[in-house]
Amino acid sequence: MPDDSNDPTSLRKVQHVKIVLEKNVQHTTPTGFDDINFLHYALPEMNFSEINTEVKFLGRKFSLPFFILSMTGGHETVEKINKDIAIACEKKNIVMGVGSQRAMIEKPELTKTFKVKDVAPNVFLCGNIGGYQLTKYSFEKIEKMVSDIEADALCVHLNPLQEIIQPEGDSDWRGVLKAIEKTCSKLGIPIIAKEVGAGINAEVCKELEQAGVAAIDISGTGGTSWAAIEIQRKDAQAGNLYWNWGVPTVTALKEAAVKIPLIASGGVRNGLHVAKAIRLGATLAGAASPFLKAQNTDGSEGVKKEIEKWENELKIAMFLTRSKDLTALKKAKMLTN
Repeated sequence: MPDDSNDPTSLRKVQHVKIVLEKNVQHTTPTGFDDINFLHYALPEMNFSEINTEVKFLGRKFSLPFFILSMTGGHETVEKINKDIAIACEKKNIVMGVGSQRAMIEKPELTKTFKVKDVAPNVFLCGNIGGYQLTKYSFEKIEKMVSDIEADALCVHLNPLQEIIQPEGDSDWRGVLKAIEKTCSKLGIPIIAKEVGAGINAEVCKELEQAGVAAIDISGTGGTSWAAIEIQRKDAQAGNLYWNWGVPTVTALKEAAVKIPLIASGGVRNGLHVAKAIRLGATLAGAASPFLKAQNTDGSEGVKKEIEKWENELKIAMFLTRSKDLTALKKAKMLTN
């Protein structure tokens, strides 16, 4: 077993997980989901057991419109987290992502902490690298990185707020969009551009679509704040001022005028939130911390139970809005103020 206890990147992975599990690092501003409501139907006129939650995304059919978002990898102690999540995602046929693979590029012996297809060979797996890292690593390294874990898609995360708050963060973001465009044109799997909790505005969504990304995770404010995490990790004083910086999830979702699929994340905490996100135009909705906490409590079974809880909540919203499937849910009537 490699000794990576003094490696800054690996240590950061452990610190991030520990902070999310033990500290309050949520935005204190709302996502916007509580400000919108469906019109209730006292006569659903359907059989609850026949509600269809299947969705097509990036050429594959999934049983539920859920995405367990990128969380971790890159340290021996978090390997089990990824495997437990993968097992649950395969059983429920939903999408999962791993954390930033930068650690395995720098230390190949950590590759196994991102590998999950030995325990979940059919899971739809999204690799992960930072947009900034695309400007620094060769295409060959990126290609090998996704191949080594048999990724079905690659998430490119955009985290300028986190990086600029982080004492050791990267501050020169020139050329990131061009690097994304180059990677989209050469990599043999779809690329998903994603924020990590500060939102993607409409202008940037359009730029990413034009660059060739296959989907966008708008990841707005309302959930976990990475500025807050950096405050807890390194006492990053500027983080207090920017704890709630960003575009709220619902605002980002409403304003993203693109033709490619959207993923709603950032404060999505239950199946009703998922239903509202789909009504507002999302194809999938995702979260990380609720599933990390479920895994920490009861391993893969805990993750599976959390997925099933969200599934039931989503179906209740569909039942009460006469939405027999997700296509109907996209047209469900809303209450007007």
